[in-house]
Amino acid sequence: MNCSSVTEDFIDDPQRGIMDSEVSVLLHCAAWGGLLEAQVHVELSERFNRQTDPALERQIEEVWTERTSNEPWLFNGSKFRLHSFCLASPSSASPERQPCTHSPHSPVLDHAENQEGGLRGGQRAEEILRATDSLQDAAQNSLDKRSRAENESSSSSQGLTTKLSSHSGAETGPLLTLRLGLTCYKDYLGTNWSYQVAELRRCGEAEFGDPLALLAQPLGVGGILCTGDGQVVLIRRSQRVAEAGGLLDIPGGHPEPKAVCERLGQAVCEEQIRVDMMQQRAVVSELFSSVCAEIRDEVNISLSSLGEPVLMGVALNHTSAGRPSAEFYVSCSLTADEVRGLYWKGGAEAHESTDIVFLSRAELLQLDRSSPVWAELCPSAKGAVLLYQRVKPDGSRSR
Repeated sequence: MNCSSVTEDFIDDPQRGIMDSEVSVLLHCAAWGGLLEAQVHVELSERFNRQTDPALERQIEEVWTERTSNEPWLFNGSKFRLHSFCLASPSSASPERQPCTHSPHSPVLDHAENQEGGLRGGQRAEEILRATDSLQDAAQNSLDKRSRAENESSSSSQGLTTKLSSHSGAETGPLLTLRLGLTCYKDYLGTNWSYQVAELRRCGEAEFGDPLALLAQPLGVGGILCTGDGQVVLIRRSQRVAEAGGLLDIPGGHPEPKAVCERLGQAVCEEQIRVDMMQQRAVVSELFSSVCAEIRDEVNISLSSLGEPVLMGVALNHTSAGRPSAEFYVSCSLTADEVRGLYWKGGAEAHESTDIVFLSRAELLQLDRSSPVWAELCPSAKGAVLLYQRVKPDGSRSR
């Protein structure tokens, strides 16, 4: 299977008319109307971890100590780190679908926001952008360069041509490979949310040839949840959450390395988790199942009411230095009224949101920056909406 990663900026596509400095699309799966679990592969390796630096590690510890003294409920969980990806060549698309001619790559903007009770100091986003203009071209190409290099060195040895049965019944190998290392929440706060993120990018480029080398880059998940009567579910984030308080969001969170280890029968603490403890297919399963678990916990919908998750692509949140999130489409057999009733009964993570809002599919497809709703969306929701508009997973698949 030929893999390619071509730099192109989907958000700046003039035909779409949407530009937003907070978010961009790293890759989309529009050629296939989204991907199912069997069509996604991962490569796990310590070489995909964040690069370390003694001075930076001390700074991360200082930030963590300060944050936990003010917010003792914070927990340093292990996360997966997205290093790079390999997207199938156009010829790998099933015959009845249009080939994917590109995998969009984002410009990396050095936006850093101070949070209430967050990191010390801080710079305004426009100051950071002025300070890092010279890095933008290098940062824009960093994941692409890593993807090409990894493709050349490892694709032949990773079994990318393993035959799997796709949703259409055609025999095909994995269409998307995500290259993952490990990171943690502490490192995320100390790097992606650092007020010195522009300097970290400069150091990463100078020392490792990669502006993202010193950043945690934890991979999140989010879900466009569509009810049986064609309504898309949004929830309003609580003012008490760490990021984007009060804004509209989609259900989401992170796939958990610890959950993978436990599924494989290994009882380990977060600090002991290593990539060699996990199996690749178990990680893919966690990636897809975690979005349904977040929907269950945040919206209070049982897993039995949810359809099979469809991966639309990966979006980047530039308010946290380009943090990646895999965005899914998930259908639901319940009506909007039934979902609303379950939400107000309260789920396991009901404290994370304060309200539920519904938009029709048509409204979501037409949503752009001229809409008042767009200004209320947090970056993760914006990224998911942009992917939904491009991939149209519910319109191109038969369920």
